[in-house]
Amino acid sequence: MIQVLGSSWALFLGMFMLMIGNGLQGTLLGLRGEMEGFSTLEISIVMSGYFVGFLFASKMAPEMIRRVGHVRVFAALGSTISAVLIMYPVLTDPISWTLGRVVIGFCFCGVYVTAESWLNDASTNETRGQALSVYMIVQMAGIVTAQFIITRGDVSGFVLFIVPSVLVSMAFAPILLSIKPTPAFGRTKPMKVMQLVRTSPLAAVGMFLLGGVFSAQFGMSAVYGARAGFSVGQISLFVSAIYLAALVAQYPIGWISDRLDRRILIIVVSLVGGLGSMVAGFFPASYTLALVSGALVGGTSNPLYALLIAYTNDYLEKEDMAAASGGLLFINGVGAIMGPITLGYMLEGMGSRGYWVFLTVLMLGVGLYGILRMTQRSRADIVQDHTSYANLPMTTTPVLAEMAQEVYIEQASDDAATSEPDPLKAAQ
Repeated sequence: MIQVLGSSWALFLGMFMLMIGNGLQGTLLGLRGEMEGFSTLEISIVMSGYFVGFLFASKMAPEMIRRVGHVRVFAALGSTISAVLIMYPVLTDPISWTLGRVVIGFCFCGVYVTAESWLNDASTNETRGQALSVYMIVQMAGIVTAQFIITRGDVSGFVLFIVPSVLVSMAFAPILLSIKPTPAFGRTKPMKVMQLVRTSPLAAVGMFLLGGVFSAQFGMSAVYGARAGFSVGQISLFVSAIYLAALVAQYPIGWISDRLDRRILIIVVSLVGGLGSMVAGFFPASYTLALVSGALVGGTSNPLYALLIAYTNDYLEKEDMAAASGGLLFINGVGAIMGPITLGYMLEGMGSRGYWVFLTVLMLGVGLYGILRMTQRSRADIVQDHTSYANLPMTTTPVLAEMAQEVYIEQASDDAATSEPDPLKAAQ
């Protein structure tokens, strides 16, 4: 761990500031949109724009880096983020905000791809898993810090929009002044969606449904809180609870997943999250229940993402693992785009209760489909016997997913080498 921090501290510091900026704009736009009189559907479309941009950038950013290099892409996209953040309080209409969110989503994904390729380049086979863990902690810490900053300012003013713009601009300094530019990387061609569905229907369906869950947590939690009548401080604590629970739950669930049939764990974890959401749905205006249920959903949905990737890898050859990550990200991204819009209709028709009904349906959907798959497929056809679980944050780019796959592949290779008989002993 010390080696990882020593070699990449500047990158982690810069990413921490970037995540504060991203965490601020997500919650802030939900609250400010309510004050500006946007309808719930209009806000949901605004929030969906981020995931549209993110999905496009996951395809285009690697090509941009190959053409002009890491440093230019990083600086160009970062300065664009800073400019858009400043423009939000100036152009307060749904169309401008939606376009701004598309641009912000595109730029943040591109920045993540660039930074994560540096991180991957600086990591070795021995430190890559630790680097992933530290990176996830930094991301979650940045989002939680952002929620605290929101409580210190006036949502109706300009200052809270200036702060993330300044932080994003400052984030470049430690990274660009200390990181050595790396050559453009080669991207693995994603596995076709239908091939991925045939390989692991549970992972494909689960990733799609989790995309909706993630987008609801990242973009619509503040909208729900405002609809339920919570104060700005209460909403900030609610959002923080989601991400803190996601961070804390990763490690015990990951430890269990390496020792248990992953389908059973996927079912149990998703049902716990779904039942927790269902309880809050009966009392949507209860802040205490919302806090507990938010933590339950956050603490179950984020580990589910990594669980589904690890589960898919159990049915893949090592050389196919990296390609599968691209397909899973695409499926998750489509679900994330549709999530806020669907939730917007539900909030419009059902009030704040719609937030919990939406999460309940998606989380229970993963669990119930997992039960169905257990009746149709045995564990006899697995290729890799329990590939290692790797911690991943909610927002994952192709580079981070492939970095996690390198951890899986390395572990699978080690396991294969361990299981092979020693020829010298066999000859004795």
